[in-house]
Amino acid sequence: MLPRLYVRLDAPLGSGLELELPEAVSRHIQVLRMQPGEQVSVFDGRGGEWASTILAMGRKVVSIRVETHVASARELPHRVTLAVGMPTNDRMDALVEKATELGASAIQPLMLDRSVLRLDGERALKKVAHWQGVAVAAAEQSGRTCVPEIHPVRTLGQWLQMPRAENARCGLLSLGEGTLPIHRWATSLTQATVATSVYFLSGPEGGLSPQEEQMARAAGWQGVSLGARVLRADTAPLSALSVLAAQWEA
Repeated sequence: MLPRLYVRLDAPLGSGLELELPEAVSRHIQVLRMQPGEQVSVFDGRGGEWASTILAMGRKVVSIRVETHVASARELPHRVTLAVGMPTNDRMDALVEKATELGASAIQPLMLDRSVLRLDGERALKKVAHWQGVAVAAAEQSGRTCVPEIHPVRTLGQWLQMPRAENARCGLLSLGEGTLPIHRWATSLTQATVATSVYFLSGPEGGLSPQEEQMARAAGWQGVSLGARVLRADTAPLSALSVLAAQWEA
């Protein structure tokens, strides 16, 4: 497999296009000690990827020529947004990385009642930019042609008020009563004849507060169970995504 690089421009990539890569992308090629004439694969999230040839290696910038389009279908059949109560320390980095590998379309970091990690202002913006970089690297590594969008940090109330896709399915990871086992919930999605947007909500360490769970259920979210065991804040949403990906791609 050729080295894969995410390159997002205002205009779509196209055959014959010659361009200078951004410094961060160029640095990746330089670290690999590649030379003019060698090939890389670039993608911009608009579908498929492009075999490209390195034209020149500058001190900071690498030039390439975009050549042949390669169609690929490595995305899940339904768009999945994970809305997660941010875990502490580096666990959010790992969550973003693994969610990208498993096929998430977007990740919504949430500050909830029991969240230890509190972010706002410039610090929140820097964290989101960092997590977006983690998602880019994971997409390049895993063969995906789309990079999940990392949304700005929000509270649960802010996020529940935001519009969602029509006919979306909304699952709330819960240990409470009235939940559906995830395999049953996933089966209803597998039987859907058209692409459906899926939203999964999970809490931080300690889970959602009773008030937050009540708020989500009142907004129409279906409680979904992953079993009798209590999973960590960074494990639960990945487990849910793994079940969906395995069932949809079986």
